[in-house]
Amino acid sequence: MKLHVDLKERGYDIVMERGVLHRLAQEVDLNRNVLLVSDSKVPVQWIDAVKEQCPHCVVKIVPSGEESKSFAVWEELLSCMLEHHFLRSDLVIALGGGVVGDLAGFAAACYMRGIDFVNIPTTTLAQIDSSIGGKTAINAGGIKNNIGAFYQPIKVLIDFDTLSTLPRRHYVNGLVEALKAGLIYDPQLFALFENGNIDDDLEKIIYRSLCMKKDVVEKDERESGLRKILNFGHTIGHAIEGYYHMEEYLHGECVAMGMLYFIEDDELRERTIRVLKQLNVPIDAPYDKEDVYQRLLADKKAGHDGITVVKVKTLGTAELETISYEEIKEMLKG
Repeated sequence: MKLHVDLKERGYDIVMERGVLHRLAQEVDLNRNVLLVSDSKVPVQWIDAVKEQCPHCVVKIVPSGEESKSFAVWEELLSCMLEHHFLRSDLVIALGGGVVGDLAGFAAACYMRGIDFVNIPTTTLAQIDSSIGGKTAINAGGIKNNIGAFYQPIKVLIDFDTLSTLPRRHYVNGLVEALKAGLIYDPQLFALFENGNIDDDLEKIIYRSLCMKKDVVEKDERESGLRKILNFGHTIGHAIEGYYHMEEYLHGECVAMGMLYFIEDDELRERTIRVLKQLNVPIDAPYDKEDVYQRLLADKKAGHDGITVVKVKTLGTAELETISYEEIKEMLKG
C-alpha cells in the first residue's frame, strides 16, 4: 500500500508493506553518507537490516525513552555528522519509535539548514501518528516538544513486521492515537475498536489513521487551524506525562486520560471508556492538580487569556475552543 502526502515540493510517499525494511535500497538512495539513528530497545535484527544495505553508514544508538529528546543528545547527533563530514546531500534515517523520529528529524532539520530525512517507524505509535506530518522536536525544562521545527521527511517506510517484537503495552499505547483519530474524524475507525478485533484489524487501523492525518496535514501543514484538532487529549495528557517525568505512564496512556476531559457527550464518553478498558489502558492516575496546571501554562497552545483545547461533542467531529485558565483549573479538580 502507498499513500502520497501532497505538500507540493515537500510532498512524500508513505509505503506500507511487510518486509519493506529489507527492500530499503529499492525505495531510498543509500549511496551516500547515512546516519542511522535508533534506540537501545530496537531489536538488532532491524538495525542490521538497514545497516547492511548502506555502503557508508554511521550508526548512532541513543538510550530508549523521552530523556533522549534533549539538547545533549541532539548535539551528539549533530557532532557525529560533523565528525564524519556529512554534506547537505547526505541522509539521516530514523529507525524506532516517536522519540527517535522526533530527535533524528530535528537534527536533520538543523544540520546545514536541512538534509534528507527518512523515517522508518517500528512502533504502533510512530506508524500511526508521529512519523508523518513533519513535526520534529526535543524536550526542554520538563516540557514536551517545546523546541523543534516543522521538517518533512522525504519518505516514510512502514513495515508491519517490526511490530512483532513490540511489547504488548507499547503496542496498545500507540493504538490510542488511532482511537483519537476515530473520535475526532472517522467514525468507521472508532467502530474497528468498538466492534472489531485490534489484532486482526491492525493494518486497517493504521491505514485509516494515516489517511486521516494525511488529509489534515495537507489542509494545514503548519497547524494554523484544522491541524490543531490532532491535539485532542494532548493538552492535559502532555501535562500528566510531564508530571510523571515521562516515565511511569506512556504517551498514549496519558492522551487517553486527557481525551476523557473533553468528550462532551456522556454516552460517547462511556463508550470510549469501555474501549480503553478492553485495551487495558488506564483511564485515570493520581497526580497533583496544581503541578499539572502549572505545566499547562507552558503548553504551546497557551495564550495570554486562556488555552485552546479540542472538544468532541459528537463522534467524528472536533471543535477548537479557547477556555480560561480558571475553567481548566476547575476541570482538573474534577
